[in-house]
Amino acid sequence: MMDHDSTGREVRRRRFLAAAGALGVGGLAGCTGNDDDDGDDSQSPIGQIGSGREGRDAPGGTSMADMPDLSGELTVYSGRGEFLVGELVEYIDDLYDDFDLTVRYAGSTDHVNAIVNEGEGSPADVFYSVNAGALGALANEGRTQALPAEITDMVREEFRTEQWIGTSGRARTVPYNTDEFSGDDLPDDIMAYPEEFAGSLGWAPSYGSCQAFITAMRLIEGPDATLDWLEAVVDSGISSYADEFAACQAIADGEIDAAFTNHYYIQRVLDGNPDASIGTAFTSGDAGAVFNVAGAAVVDTAADATLAQNFVRHLLSAEAQDYFARTTFEYPLIPEVEPIGDLPTIDELDVPDIDLTQLSDLEPTIDLMREAGVEV
Repeated sequence: MMDHDSTGREVRRRRFLAAAGALGVGGLAGCTGNDDDDGDDSQSPIGQIGSGREGRDAPGGTSMADMPDLSGELTVYSGRGEFLVGELVEYIDDLYDDFDLTVRYAGSTDHVNAIVNEGEGSPADVFYSVNAGALGALANEGRTQALPAEITDMVREEFRTEQWIGTSGRARTVPYNTDEFSGDDLPDDIMAYPEEFAGSLGWAPSYGSCQAFITAMRLIEGPDATLDWLEAVVDSGISSYADEFAACQAIADGEIDAAFTNHYYIQRVLDGNPDASIGTAFTSGDAGAVFNVAGAAVVDTAADATLAQNFVRHLLSAEAQDYFARTTFEYPLIPEVEPIGDLPTIDELDVPDIDLTQLSDLEPTIDLMREAGVEV
């Protein structure tokens, strides 16, 4: 183990950034199943895409070398899959001689239930969630503690509260077939798609991200308008896929012309085939433009709250934010780190004003989907 003075940590930082950029050998790809388990089984390797990682400068923001050292024992309950974030947390663990990190991987909802059931005896110090809904659920149970302003102020106010903070983001998008359409051909109103793309749409209705998208529509447009939209989608002959990566791949294969997915699945298709006929369109201020976040909270039973807070701070470091951009194709949440790919910045997105924690209220959404004849 190296000495952790500022020079040594900077060497490790450069090595980590280089390793993160070379992860294409092992292969990351689209999450499957639902967003809660953050899993993966599409086995598509990661290469250089969009703005690319090759030649990418060291990121801006605050380096781990300039953050407080981590010392002591810490237990993280991670709802983000080990396949996606394991290398990052192992790097943080190895960076400090006196730091002993234990990570338990499971679904975010499972972790919320575990922490609540464990009560004051919970060993969890930090809860790392794949979505804001689970973070809000834990906070609503009174099982989180306030983060200091020097941490929460690192990201925009819509992506954090006093009790939790977003660490990376995902935008809802409309992937489309670039052989058939240009970006100007696509409506910027999500409600227009069933009519304008009848017979050529795709989605993954059993997927967590899709259900959160419909939940956003229910909250923004109301249940009656959402039911009408769902019925129109079903009547249009929309094709269903097991996950959103598969829906994007179907566009590249010419099976359909457009779909409803998170932005990074498009990037992952392009990763496997940079010449694939797929582009990214965004709607404006509606459910099709929702921006959700993965994030972290300090559990109320944390044995060392300062250590837990500083670990969360490390997830917002320059190295971690660049890792999310390079490795999971997510949006970094600190402004000094740009996303990978030909994507607008967060500031350029027309994101609806919605409480992200409400996206976990899926039961009425599932009821609407089933009433419309959607198989979920």
